[in-house]
Amino acid sequence: MNTLDIEGLRITLPGTARPVIDGVDLTVAVGETVALVGESGSGKTLTSRSALRLLPPGARTEGRVVVGGRDVLTMSGAQLRTLRTETAAMVFQDPRSAINPLRRIGDFVTESVVSAKALNRRDATARAAELLRCVGVDAATLHRYPSQVSGGMLQRVMIAAALMGDPTLLLADEPTTALDVTTQAEVIALLTRLRERFGTGMLFVTHDLDLAAAISDRVYVMYAGRIAESGPADALFTRPRHPYTAALLDSTPRLEAPGRRLAAIDGRPPDLRTALPGCAFAARCPLATEVCDQRAPEQRPAPGRPEHRAACHHSDRLERSTTDA
Repeated sequence: MNTLDIEGLRITLPGTARPVIDGVDLTVAVGETVALVGESGSGKTLTSRSALRLLPPGARTEGRVVVGGRDVLTMSGAQLRTLRTETAAMVFQDPRSAINPLRRIGDFVTESVVSAKALNRRDATARAAELLRCVGVDAATLHRYPSQVSGGMLQRVMIAAALMGDPTLLLADEPTTALDVTTQAEVIALLTRLRERFGTGMLFVTHDLDLAAAISDRVYVMYAGRIAESGPADALFTRPRHPYTAALLDSTPRLEAPGRRLAAIDGRPPDLRTALPGCAFAARCPLATEVCDQRAPEQRPAPGRPEHRAACHHSDRLERSTTDA
């Protein structure tokens, strides 16, 4: 059973010649952590926000985004408010930009369930105190202002607020980027424990491949608004089937090879103002041939591994070279 089903999602913004999200298919099962990785600007955040229909003004959508058995893209305003309160929640990248600095933390944590009349203020405060204790924060923090709390504690507050409605789907958009390494590890461990305790499905957006490998069951690699590769985390990181995935892995620092020169991905992502008939990665790909510029590749499964798929005309060549190496 899936808590999130995205099917054929296309999102077009004013002033673009092609969709910024172009035919994305993605699923998150109940109790599963799925990582969505890629360079900045690849469409990760917009894809995750589509699950709550938090889209830019003027955005046009195609496809389906199903959460809790309902298509989010066709919901009414009242249905969306219920979804955001009871079914799905989001942990944003920078807690200080998401929390009103002029209001106490308790108001932020309880606001959604109180305004939706899911709980009265007294019960909401008791629930908030319980969740803060679950994430390792003293309940007295409810009476403080954001300026009186560290960044790591505020991120924990954000997680507690997201759990107020017992969501079946948690969307985590780079939730550790603004944190130091020690606090980052604590937050990741916390999210893992909460997933196990509450059975929540989680879509974890990150550009950190090592972090994705550590926390996720499955991974989707995104490039220029399209899914380049998807599959189980262990298979994808050990036997990549898309040149973009392989390039990302090559450009990741490794402690076991401190003197190794990091690889770089030459070129730039394609301009959204121009049409793109072929593969989005062709201009930067060492395996590209004429067909890559002419025709966009379809998702193809690896031989004997149907759950590991890549959108590449030359995925078999890449896998053979990886195996030979």
